[in-house]
Amino acid sequence: MKFASQHFAILGAGRSGLGAARLARLHGAEVTIFDEGDKARQVEDFKCVLGQPARDLVVKPGDFDLVIISPGLDEHWPLPKKFTDADVPLVGETEFAFGLTDMPLAAITGTNGKSTCTELIAALFNGCGQKSIPCGNHGMSLSEVVASGVRYDVLACEISSFQLETIRHFRAKASLWLNFAPDHLDRYPGMEAYFAAKARIFENVTADDIAIVRAGETVSTGKARRWTFSAYGDEADYNYANGTFYHAGREIGSAANLKVRGKHNMENVLAALMTGKVFGLEFDAMLRSLADYEVPRHRCELIRTLADREYINDSKATNLHALEACLRSQERPIVLIAGGKDKQLDYTPLRAELKGQVRAMVFIGEIAQELEKTFGDLLPCKRGADMAEAVSLATQLSQPGDAIILSPGTSSFDMYTGYGQRGDAFRDAVNALN
Repeated sequence: MKFASQHFAILGAGRSGLGAARLARLHGAEVTIFDEGDKARQVEDFKCVLGQPARDLVVKPGDFDLVIISPGLDEHWPLPKKFTDADVPLVGETEFAFGLTDMPLAAITGTNGKSTCTELIAALFNGCGQKSIPCGNHGMSLSEVVASGVRYDVLACEISSFQLETIRHFRAKASLWLNFAPDHLDRYPGMEAYFAAKARIFENVTADDIAIVRAGETVSTGKARRWTFSAYGDEADYNYANGTFYHAGREIGSAANLKVRGKHNMENVLAALMTGKVFGLEFDAMLRSLADYEVPRHRCELIRTLADREYINDSKATNLHALEACLRSQERPIVLIAGGKDKQLDYTPLRAELKGQVRAMVFIGEIAQELEKTFGDLLPCKRGADMAEAVSLATQLSQPGDAIILSPGTSSFDMYTGYGQRGDAFRDAVNALN
Protein backbone atom coordinates (compact mmCIF):
# COMPACT_ATOMS: atom_id res chain seq x y z
CA MET A 1 0.00 0.00 0.00
CA LYS A 2 1.18 3.52 -0.82
CA PHE A 3 1.63 4.68 2.80
CA ALA A 4 2.27 1.39 4.57
CA SER A 5 4.34 1.74 7.77
CA GLN A 6 3.93 5.55 7.77
CA HIS A 7 2.37 7.57 10.61
CA PHE A 8 0.26 10.60 9.62
CA ALA A 9 -1.01 13.42 11.84
CA ILE A 10 -4.38 14.86 10.85
CA LEU A 11 -5.08 18.37 12.17
CA GLY A 12 -8.79 19.08 12.63
CA ALA A 13 -11.57 16.67 13.58
CA GLY A 14 -14.20 18.06 11.21
CA ARG A 15 -15.33 16.74 7.81
CA SER A 16 -12.10 17.59 6.02
CA GLY A 17 -9.90 16.05 8.70
CA LEU A 18 -12.00 12.95 9.01
CA GLY A 19 -12.08 12.52 5.23
CA ALA A 20 -8.29 12.83 5.08
CA ALA A 21 -7.95 10.31 7.92
CA ARG A 22 -10.11 7.78 6.08
CA LEU A 23 -8.24 8.30 2.84
CA ALA A 24 -4.82 8.00 4.48
CA ARG A 25 -5.79 4.80 6.29
CA LEU A 26 -7.27 3.42 3.08
CA HIS A 27 -3.77 3.71 1.61
CA GLY A 28 -2.08 2.02 4.56
CA ALA A 29 -1.07 4.86 6.88
CA GLU A 30 -1.38 4.81 10.65
CA VAL A 31 -3.41 7.89 11.58
CA THR A 32 -3.74 10.14 14.65
CA ILE A 33 -6.23 13.04 14.67
CA PHE A 34 -5.40 16.20 16.63
CA ASP A 35 -7.86 18.95 17.52
CA GLU A 36 -7.37 21.67 20.14
CA GLY A 37 -11.08 22.42 20.46
CA ASP A 38 -12.59 21.65 23.85
CA LYS A 39 -15.77 20.44 22.14
CA ALA A 40 -13.89 18.09 19.81
CA ARG A 41 -14.93 14.48 20.26
CA GLN A 42 -13.66 11.04 19.46
CA VAL A 43 -14.31 10.30 15.78
CA GLU A 44 -15.00 6.78 14.62
CA ASP A 45 -12.24 4.41 15.75
CA PHE A 46 -9.30 6.71 15.02
CA LYS A 47 -6.72 7.50 17.65
CA CYS A 48 -7.47 11.10 18.73
CA VAL A 49 -5.67 13.70 20.81
CA LEU A 50 -8.21 16.39 21.69
CA GLY A 51 -8.55 19.55 23.76
CA GLN A 52 -5.85 20.35 26.33
CA PRO A 53 -3.66 17.32 25.47
CA ALA A 54 -3.49 18.60 21.88
CA ARG A 55 -2.56 22.08 23.12
CA ASP A 56 0.16 20.58 25.36
CA LEU A 57 1.52 18.34 22.61
CA VAL A 58 5.26 18.06 22.06
CA VAL A 59 6.32 16.81 18.62
CA LYS A 60 9.82 15.44 18.05
CA PRO A 61 11.54 14.85 14.70
CA GLY A 62 10.67 11.38 13.45
CA ASP A 63 7.34 11.12 15.30
CA PHE A 64 5.34 11.53 12.09
CA ASP A 65 5.96 11.11 8.37
CA LEU A 66 3.36 13.69 7.25
CA VAL A 67 0.94 16.22 8.75
CA ILE A 68 -2.32 16.92 6.89
CA ILE A 69 -3.99 20.21 7.80
CA SER A 70 -7.70 21.03 7.52
CA PRO A 71 -8.52 24.30 5.71
CA GLY A 72 -9.93 25.97 8.83
CA LEU A 73 -6.45 25.98 10.37
CA ASP A 74 -3.63 28.34 9.45
CA GLU A 75 -0.30 26.56 8.98
CA HIS A 76 1.35 29.30 11.07
CA TRP A 77 -0.83 28.69 14.12
CA PRO A 78 0.75 27.01 17.18
CA LEU A 79 -0.50 23.45 16.62
CA PRO A 80 0.65 23.12 12.97
CA LYS A 81 3.95 24.80 13.84
CA LYS A 82 4.69 22.11 16.42
CA PHE A 83 4.89 19.68 13.50
CA THR A 84 6.67 21.85 10.95
CA ASP A 85 9.20 22.96 13.60
CA ALA A 86 9.96 19.25 14.02
CA ASP A 87 10.54 19.01 10.24
CA VAL A 88 7.34 17.05 9.57
CA PRO A 89 6.25 17.78 5.96
CA LEU A 90 2.88 19.58 5.86
CA VAL A 91 0.20 19.25 3.19
CA GLY A 92 -3.36 20.57 2.96
CA GLU A 93 -6.31 18.18 2.90
CA THR A 94 -7.31 19.22 -0.64
CA GLU A 95 -3.79 18.79 -1.99
CA PHE A 96 -3.49 15.40 -0.28
CA ALA A 97 -6.71 14.14 -1.90
CA PHE A 98 -5.76 15.62 -5.29
CA GLY A 99 -2.61 13.51 -5.30
CA LEU A 100 -4.67 10.34 -4.89
CA THR A 101 -7.19 10.75 -7.72
CA ASP A 102 -7.21 11.13 -11.48
CA MET A 103 -10.85 12.24 -11.70
CA PRO A 104 -11.25 15.40 -13.85
CA LEU A 105 -11.85 18.60 -11.89
CA ALA A 106 -13.63 21.90 -12.31
CA ALA A 107 -12.37 24.16 -9.50
CA ILE A 108 -14.39 27.19 -8.41
CA THR A 109 -13.17 30.11 -6.31
CA GLY A 110 -14.38 33.65 -5.60
CA THR A 111 -15.52 35.77 -2.69
CA ASN A 112 -19.26 35.34 -3.37
CA GLY A 113 -21.32 32.83 -5.32
CA LYS A 114 -18.95 29.83 -5.10
CA SER A 115 -21.46 27.39 -3.62
CA THR A 116 -24.25 28.26 -6.05
CA CYS A 117 -21.93 27.98 -9.04
CA THR A 118 -20.52 24.68 -7.76
CA GLU A 119 -24.02 23.26 -7.41
CA LEU A 120 -25.00 24.52 -10.86
CA ILE A 121 -22.00 22.81 -12.42
CA ALA A 122 -22.74 19.47 -10.74
CA ALA A 123 -26.44 19.71 -11.68
CA LEU A 124 -25.53 20.55 -15.26
CA PHE A 125 -23.26 17.53 -15.69
CA ASN A 126 -25.69 15.16 -13.98
CA GLY A 127 -28.55 16.45 -16.14
CA CYS A 128 -26.48 15.79 -19.26
CA GLY A 129 -25.78 12.18 -18.25
CA GLN A 130 -22.31 12.73 -16.77
CA LYS A 131 -21.83 11.78 -13.13
CA SER A 132 -20.78 14.71 -10.93
CA ILE A 133 -20.93 15.91 -7.32
CA PRO A 134 -20.37 19.26 -5.56
CA CYS A 135 -17.45 18.89 -3.19
CA GLY A 136 -14.40 20.55 -1.66
CA ASN A 137 -15.38 23.57 0.41
CA HIS A 138 -19.06 22.78 -0.22
CA GLY A 139 -20.64 19.43 0.55
CA MET A 140 -18.27 16.50 0.88
CA SER A 141 -14.58 17.27 1.24
CA LEU A 142 -12.41 16.17 -1.66
CA SER A 143 -10.85 13.53 0.62
CA GLU A 144 -14.29 12.12 1.44
CA VAL A 145 -15.14 11.84 -2.26
CA VAL A 146 -11.87 10.13 -3.16
CA ALA A 147 -12.07 7.79 -0.15
CA SER A 148 -15.62 6.75 -1.09
CA GLY A 149 -14.33 4.88 -4.12
CA VAL A 150 -17.17 6.23 -6.29
CA ARG A 151 -16.04 7.22 -9.77
CA TYR A 152 -17.26 10.57 -11.15
CA ASP A 153 -16.89 11.94 -14.68
CA VAL A 154 -16.23 15.48 -13.39
CA LEU A 155 -15.89 16.81 -9.83
CA ALA A 156 -17.33 20.27 -9.17
CA CYS A 157 -14.86 21.38 -6.51
CA GLU A 158 -15.40 24.62 -4.61
CA ILE A 159 -12.03 25.75 -3.32
CA SER A 160 -11.48 28.51 -0.79
CA SER A 161 -8.47 30.71 -0.20
CA PHE A 162 -7.79 28.65 2.94
CA GLN A 163 -7.50 25.48 0.87
CA LEU A 164 -5.42 27.17 -1.79
CA GLU A 165 -2.85 28.33 0.78
CA THR A 166 -1.36 24.83 1.01
CA ILE A 167 -1.53 23.52 -2.56
CA ARG A 168 1.61 22.31 -4.33
CA HIS A 169 0.46 20.56 -7.51
CA PHE A 170 -3.33 21.08 -7.47
CA ARG A 171 -4.80 22.11 -10.81
CA ALA A 172 -8.05 21.70 -12.70
CA LYS A 173 -8.98 21.41 -16.35
CA ALA A 174 -11.40 24.31 -15.78
CA SER A 175 -10.48 26.86 -13.09
CA LEU A 176 -13.13 29.47 -12.28
CA TRP A 177 -12.58 32.91 -10.73
CA LEU A 178 -16.03 34.36 -10.03
CA ASN A 179 -15.17 37.65 -8.31
CA PHE A 180 -13.04 39.23 -5.62
CA ALA A 181 -14.01 41.52 -2.73
CA PRO A 182 -12.79 42.24 0.82
CA ASP A 183 -13.31 39.31 3.20
CA HIS A 184 -11.47 37.12 5.72
CA LEU A 185 -9.32 39.98 6.95
CA ASP A 186 -9.33 38.24 10.32
CA ARG A 187 -7.19 35.55 8.63
CA TYR A 188 -5.02 37.66 6.32
CA PRO A 189 -2.88 40.73 7.09
CA GLY A 190 -4.44 42.62 4.18
CA MET A 191 -6.26 42.44 0.86
CA GLU A 192 -3.08 41.64 -1.06
CA ALA A 193 -2.48 38.47 0.93
CA TYR A 194 -6.10 37.35 0.52
CA PHE A 195 -5.95 38.00 -3.24
CA ALA A 196 -2.64 36.15 -3.56
CA ALA A 197 -4.04 33.10 -1.77
CA LYS A 198 -7.05 32.90 -4.09
CA ALA A 199 -4.94 33.53 -7.20
CA ARG A 200 -3.04 30.31 -6.50
CA ILE A 201 -5.88 28.46 -8.24
CA PHE A 202 -4.01 29.30 -11.48
CA GLU A 203 -0.52 28.52 -10.17
CA ASN A 204 -0.17 25.10 -11.80
CA VAL A 205 -2.41 25.40 -14.87
CA THR A 206 -1.10 24.45 -18.30
CA ALA A 207 -1.81 25.60 -21.85
CA ASP A 208 -4.30 22.71 -22.11
CA ASP A 209 -6.43 24.16 -19.27
CA ILE A 210 -9.11 26.85 -19.33
CA ALA A 211 -9.39 29.80 -16.93
CA ILE A 212 -12.98 31.06 -16.65
CA VAL A 213 -12.87 34.60 -15.26
CA ARG A 214 -15.42 37.34 -14.68
CA ALA A 215 -14.76 40.23 -17.07
CA GLY A 216 -12.78 43.07 -15.52
CA GLU A 217 -11.02 40.93 -12.90
CA THR A 218 -7.29 41.66 -12.78
CA VAL A 219 -6.08 38.22 -11.72
CA SER A 220 -3.31 36.59 -13.77
CA THR A 221 -4.35 33.19 -15.17
CA GLY A 222 -0.89 31.89 -15.98
CA LYS A 223 -0.55 29.53 -18.93
CA ALA A 224 -4.25 28.69 -19.18
CA ARG A 225 -6.47 29.99 -21.98
CA ARG A 226 -8.67 32.77 -20.55
CA TRP A 227 -12.44 32.83 -21.20
CA THR A 228 -14.43 35.75 -19.75
CA PHE A 229 -18.07 36.23 -18.79
CA SER A 230 -20.35 39.09 -17.74
CA ALA A 231 -24.00 39.91 -17.11
CA TYR A 232 -23.22 43.63 -16.81
CA GLY A 233 -21.77 44.50 -20.21
CA ASP A 234 -20.83 43.13 -23.61
CA GLU A 235 -17.05 43.17 -23.21
CA ALA A 236 -16.75 39.45 -22.38
CA ASP A 237 -16.53 36.28 -24.44
CA TYR A 238 -19.80 35.08 -22.88
CA ASN A 239 -22.59 37.51 -21.94
CA TYR A 240 -26.09 37.67 -20.51
CA ALA A 241 -28.57 40.44 -21.37
CA ASN A 242 -32.35 40.77 -21.24
CA GLY A 243 -33.04 37.11 -20.59
CA THR A 244 -30.63 35.72 -23.18
CA PHE A 245 -27.16 34.15 -23.06
CA TYR A 246 -24.60 34.96 -25.77
CA HIS A 247 -21.19 33.69 -26.93
CA ALA A 248 -19.15 36.02 -29.14
CA GLY A 249 -22.34 37.94 -29.93
CA ARG A 250 -24.27 34.83 -30.96
CA GLU A 251 -27.35 33.75 -28.98
CA ILE A 252 -26.77 30.42 -27.26
CA GLY A 253 -29.93 30.12 -25.16
CA SER A 254 -32.63 31.68 -23.04
CA ALA A 255 -32.99 32.05 -19.28
CA ALA A 256 -36.79 31.89 -19.53
CA ASN A 257 -37.08 28.39 -18.06
CA LEU A 258 -34.55 28.88 -15.24
CA LYS A 259 -35.69 29.29 -11.64
CA VAL A 260 -32.64 31.28 -10.54
CA ARG A 261 -33.02 35.06 -10.35
CA GLY A 262 -30.70 38.05 -10.55
CA LYS A 263 -27.77 39.06 -12.75
CA HIS A 264 -25.27 37.60 -10.28
CA ASN A 265 -26.94 34.21 -10.70
CA MET A 266 -26.97 34.66 -14.48
CA GLU A 267 -23.20 35.04 -14.18
CA ASN A 268 -23.10 31.80 -12.19
CA VAL A 269 -25.10 30.13 -14.98
CA LEU A 270 -22.72 31.54 -17.61
CA ALA A 271 -19.72 30.21 -15.69
CA ALA A 272 -21.39 26.80 -15.41
CA LEU A 273 -22.23 26.72 -19.15
CA MET A 274 -18.64 27.62 -19.98
CA THR A 275 -17.42 24.82 -17.72
CA GLY A 276 -19.65 22.34 -19.48
CA LYS A 277 -18.32 23.56 -22.82
CA VAL A 278 -14.76 22.85 -21.64
CA PHE A 279 -15.81 19.22 -21.21
CA GLY A 280 -17.67 19.01 -24.54
CA LEU A 281 -21.31 19.55 -23.54
CA GLU A 282 -23.83 21.40 -25.73
CA PHE A 283 -25.57 24.61 -24.66
CA ASP A 284 -29.15 23.42 -25.35
CA ALA A 285 -28.69 20.27 -23.28
CA MET A 286 -27.03 22.17 -20.45
CA LEU A 287 -29.81 24.75 -20.21
CA ARG A 288 -32.46 22.00 -20.21
CA SER A 289 -30.59 20.28 -17.39
CA LEU A 290 -30.65 23.46 -15.29
CA ALA A 291 -34.38 24.14 -15.67
CA ASP A 292 -35.22 22.37 -12.40
CA TYR A 293 -32.30 23.77 -10.40
CA GLU A 294 -33.30 25.96 -7.47
CA VAL A 295 -30.87 28.20 -5.63
CA PRO A 296 -29.93 27.18 -2.08
CA ARG A 297 -32.25 28.50 0.57
CA HIS A 298 -31.72 32.06 1.82
CA ARG A 299 -29.55 33.13 -1.15
CA CYS A 300 -31.65 35.34 -3.42
CA GLU A 301 -34.26 32.59 -3.16
CA LEU A 302 -37.55 33.32 -4.94
CA ILE A 303 -40.28 32.49 -2.42
CA ARG A 304 -43.35 33.53 -4.33
CA THR A 305 -44.75 35.76 -7.06
CA LEU A 306 -47.97 37.48 -6.02
CA ALA A 307 -49.78 40.30 -7.82
CA ASP A 308 -46.75 40.70 -10.14
CA ARG A 309 -44.43 41.16 -7.15
CA GLU A 310 -41.47 38.83 -6.58
CA TYR A 311 -40.67 38.04 -2.93
CA ILE A 312 -36.99 37.13 -2.58
CA ASN A 313 -35.24 35.73 0.50
CA ASP A 314 -31.59 36.79 0.72
CA SER A 315 -31.27 36.31 4.49
CA LYS A 316 -27.73 34.97 4.02
CA ALA A 317 -26.61 38.55 3.19
CA THR A 318 -25.05 39.13 6.60
CA ASN A 319 -22.59 41.81 5.43
CA LEU A 320 -22.80 44.93 3.30
CA HIS A 321 -20.93 43.48 0.33
CA ALA A 322 -23.49 40.69 0.02
CA LEU A 323 -26.33 43.22 0.28
CA GLU A 324 -24.77 45.41 -2.41
CA ALA A 325 -24.27 42.38 -4.67
CA CYS A 326 -27.93 41.47 -4.26
CA LEU A 327 -29.09 44.97 -5.19
CA ARG A 328 -26.85 45.13 -8.26
CA SER A 329 -28.10 41.76 -9.45
CA GLN A 330 -31.78 42.66 -9.66
CA GLU A 331 -33.60 43.72 -12.81
CA ARG A 332 -36.81 44.90 -11.08
CA PRO A 333 -37.37 47.95 -8.86
CA ILE A 334 -36.85 46.95 -5.23
CA VAL A 335 -38.52 47.39 -1.88
CA LEU A 336 -35.77 46.39 0.53
CA ILE A 337 -36.16 44.85 3.98
CA ALA A 338 -32.87 45.32 5.85
CA GLY A 339 -31.42 45.44 9.34
CA GLY A 340 -30.79 43.20 12.30
CA LYS A 341 -28.01 43.08 14.83
CA ASP A 342 -26.00 46.26 15.31
CA LYS A 343 -22.44 45.29 14.32
CA GLN A 344 -21.29 48.94 14.23
CA LEU A 345 -21.24 48.85 10.44
CA ASP A 346 -21.17 52.02 8.36
CA TYR A 347 -24.14 51.83 5.99
CA THR A 348 -23.60 55.24 4.38
CA PRO A 349 -21.73 53.84 1.31
CA LEU A 350 -24.94 51.99 0.50
CA ARG A 351 -26.69 55.29 -0.27
CA ALA A 352 -25.07 55.36 -3.71
CA GLU A 353 -26.44 51.89 -4.53
CA LEU A 354 -30.06 52.85 -3.84
CA LYS A 355 -30.68 55.65 -6.30
CA GLY A 356 -32.94 54.69 -9.17
CA GLN A 357 -33.30 51.07 -8.08
CA VAL A 358 -34.68 50.90 -4.54
CA ARG A 359 -38.18 52.34 -4.27
CA ALA A 360 -38.55 52.11 -0.48
CA MET A 361 -37.01 50.49 2.59
CA VAL A 362 -38.35 48.69 5.65
CA PHE A 363 -36.05 48.18 8.64
CA ILE A 364 -36.02 45.53 11.37
CA GLY A 365 -33.96 44.71 14.43
CA GLU A 366 -31.55 46.57 16.69
CA ILE A 367 -30.28 48.83 13.95
CA ALA A 368 -33.69 49.82 12.51
CA GLN A 369 -33.79 53.29 14.02
CA GLU A 370 -30.23 54.08 12.95
CA LEU A 371 -30.93 52.90 9.38
CA GLU A 372 -34.02 55.09 9.22
CA LYS A 373 -31.83 58.09 10.10
CA THR A 374 -29.28 57.09 7.45
CA PHE A 375 -31.71 56.64 4.55
CA GLY A 376 -34.86 58.52 5.52
CA ASP A 377 -33.97 61.61 3.48
CA LEU A 378 -33.50 59.58 0.29
CA LEU A 379 -36.69 57.54 -0.03
CA PRO A 380 -39.74 56.28 1.90
CA CYS A 381 -38.69 54.30 5.00
CA LYS A 382 -40.68 52.34 7.60
CA ARG A 383 -39.83 50.24 10.64
CA GLY A 384 -41.33 46.80 11.28
CA ALA A 385 -41.65 45.38 14.79
CA ASP A 386 -41.29 41.84 13.45
CA MET A 387 -40.92 40.07 10.11
CA ALA A 388 -44.66 39.77 9.47
CA GLU A 389 -45.12 43.52 9.87
CA ALA A 390 -42.04 44.21 7.75
CA VAL A 391 -43.39 42.10 4.88
CA SER A 392 -46.80 43.76 5.16
CA LEU A 393 -45.29 47.25 5.09
CA ALA A 394 -43.01 46.35 2.15
CA THR A 395 -46.00 45.07 0.20
CA GLN A 396 -47.90 48.30 0.85
CA LEU A 397 -44.93 50.35 -0.37
CA SER A 398 -44.46 48.28 -3.52
CA GLN A 399 -45.95 48.45 -7.01
CA PRO A 400 -46.68 45.73 -9.57
CA GLY A 401 -43.41 44.69 -11.22
CA ASP A 402 -41.35 45.21 -8.06
CA ALA A 403 -39.15 42.78 -6.13
CA ILE A 404 -39.62 42.74 -2.36
CA ILE A 405 -36.31 41.53 -0.99
CA LEU A 406 -35.08 40.55 2.46
CA SER A 407 -31.35 41.30 2.25
CA PRO A 408 -30.42 42.44 5.78
CA GLY A 409 -26.75 43.41 5.38
CA THR A 410 -26.01 42.28 8.93
CA SER A 411 -26.40 39.27 11.22
CA SER A 412 -29.63 38.08 12.77
CA PHE A 413 -28.76 37.28 16.36
CA ASP A 414 -30.77 40.14 17.85
CA MET A 415 -34.02 38.46 16.77
CA TYR A 416 -33.19 34.95 15.53
CA THR A 417 -30.84 32.02 16.10
CA GLY A 418 -29.28 32.56 12.67
CA TYR A 419 -29.89 33.70 9.10
CA GLY A 420 -31.77 30.46 8.41
CA GLN A 421 -34.43 31.11 11.03
CA ARG A 422 -34.69 34.72 9.83
CA GLY A 423 -35.20 33.56 6.26
CA ASP A 424 -37.82 31.04 7.36
CA ALA A 425 -39.70 33.82 9.16
CA PHE A 426 -39.69 35.82 5.91
CA ARG A 427 -40.95 32.79 4.00
CA ASP A 428 -43.80 32.23 6.48
CA ALA A 429 -44.80 35.88 6.36
CA VAL A 430 -44.82 35.92 2.54
CA ASN A 431 -46.80 32.70 2.28
CA ALA A 432 -49.38 34.11 4.70
CA LEU A 433 -50.19 36.98 2.30
CA ASN A 434 -53.47 36.80 0.44
